[in-house]
Amino acid sequence: MKKHAVLITVLFALVVTVVSVSVVFWEFFKLNEQRYINHIFTKHTTITQIYQQHEQELSSEVMLEANLAIYNFVLEKNDKKVKNILKNAKLLMHKDFQSVDSSLMLSRGGFYTKKVVKDMSASMLQFNNDIYFYIQTPSSSVLMLDEELKPYKYWPVAYSYLIIIGIIILSFILILQRLRPLIRLRKKIALYGNGDMNISFKTKGSDEISLISNELESAKNKINNILESRTLFLRNIMHELKTPIAKGTIATEMLESQKQKDRFKSIFGRLESLVNEFALIEEVTSIGDKSTFKEYRLIDIIDGAIDMSMADRTLIDVEAETTHKINANYRLYTTAIKNMIDNGIKYSTDAHVKILLKNGELFFESKGDCISKPLSYYIEPFTKDNPSKNSFGLGLYLVDSILKVHNEVLAHEYENGTNRFIFAKAISAKKNDK
Repeated sequence: MKKHAVLITVLFALVVTVVSVSVVFWEFFKLNEQRYINHIFTKHTTITQIYQQHEQELSSEVMLEANLAIYNFVLEKNDKKVKNILKNAKLLMHKDFQSVDSSLMLSRGGFYTKKVVKDMSASMLQFNNDIYFYIQTPSSSVLMLDEELKPYKYWPVAYSYLIIIGIIILSFILILQRLRPLIRLRKKIALYGNGDMNISFKTKGSDEISLISNELESAKNKINNILESRTLFLRNIMHELKTPIAKGTIATEMLESQKQKDRFKSIFGRLESLVNEFALIEEVTSIGDKSTFKEYRLIDIIDGAIDMSMADRTLIDVEAETTHKINANYRLYTTAIKNMIDNGIKYSTDAHVKILLKNGELFFESKGDCISKPLSYYIEPFTKDNPSKNSFGLGLYLVDSILKVHNEVLAHEYENGTNRFIFAKAISAKKNDK
C-alpha cells in the first residue's frame, strides 16, 4: 500500500472530484427541472379561466374546444384513454384552489349578483413525452393535451456533465502518464540499491522527473568511480602487504633462537590472517550483483565450513535436513559458518558447538556465559570481549556483512546457560516469501 501512496492519492482525488461534480450536476438537474415545471405550470391559470367561463355560460363543448385550441390545447374525449393517462401518467405538479362564479339574478327586490364558491384542482401530468393538464371540480373534470409544451429535456445537462467528466478523467490520465517515469525511476533505484551497479537512470526530457533522473545518473557514476577506486586501492594494499609478510616468514626461518622464531611466526601469521580477513570484507562490500549466487544444499556448505575450520568433527553436532537448499555465494557463506564454528568452540566452556536448522533458519548453540554486551557491539569491526584471545575482532563483523548480502541478519539468544546465535531471515525477505 505504501509503495503506491502517490497513485492511490491521485485515484482518491479522481473519485472525490467525480463524485463532487456528479452531486453538483444532480442537484442542478433537479433544480433546473423544477424551475421548468414551475414555469410551464403557470398555464393552468389560463385553462381554469376558460373552463370556469365554460361552466358559467353553459357553452357547448365545441366552443370549449375552440377556446382551448387558441392556446394549443386539445381536449381528450376518449374515456378509456383518459383513464389510462390518469392511471399511468407522472404527476409533475398539483395545486388546489377555489374559484368564484358570479351570476346576475332577478328577485322581487330587483337584480342582484349571486356568487358561488367552488373547490377546484389543477394537475400537470407527463405521459409518453406529452404534457397534460387535468382540471377537476366537485361536479366535473376535463383532461387536455398541451401541444406546445414538451417534457423537460435532460440531455443538455447530461452532455455538459459527460464533457466535464471526460475532461477530468483525461486530466487524471495525463497526470498518471506523467507519474509513470517516476514509477520506473523508483524501480531502478531499488535495483541499484540491490547491487545492480550498471543500471542507467539517464533519460530524455526537461521536466522535473527527467532532471532528477539525470542527476541520479551523475551521482551513480561518481559513486561507482569511488567504489572502483576503493576496491583497486584495497587490492593493491593487500597485494603489497603479502610480499613483505612472505619475505618476513622466510627470514624468520633463518633465526637461530627458537623463541624469537616462534614469536615472529606468530606475528606474521596474524598479519596474514588480518590481510585475508580484509580481502573477505572487500569481497563482501564490493559485490555488485548476485550472479555468483547459486543453489546449494545447506548440509554441503556446513561440511565445507567444518573442513575450512580444521576443527575436530567430534566437537561439532549437526542437525539439518539433507534436502534443504539455499541460494548463496558458496565461499562467503561457508566462511560465515566457519567463523561461527570457531567462535563457538573458542568461547564455549566445553569446546562444543551444535548446529541446528529450524524453520529455515540456522542456529549455533554453545554452552557458556552470556555475552556481556549487546550483539550490536560485537558486529562492529575490531571489537572483542576478551583481548587475550587470538582474534582481531573481525569475525562477527564479517559474518554480519556476509549475512546482509544474503538478506539475512545475525541474532542472539541466551537460555539456560546456552548462547544461541541465529542466521535469521531479514524482515524484507520474510515479506517477499509471503
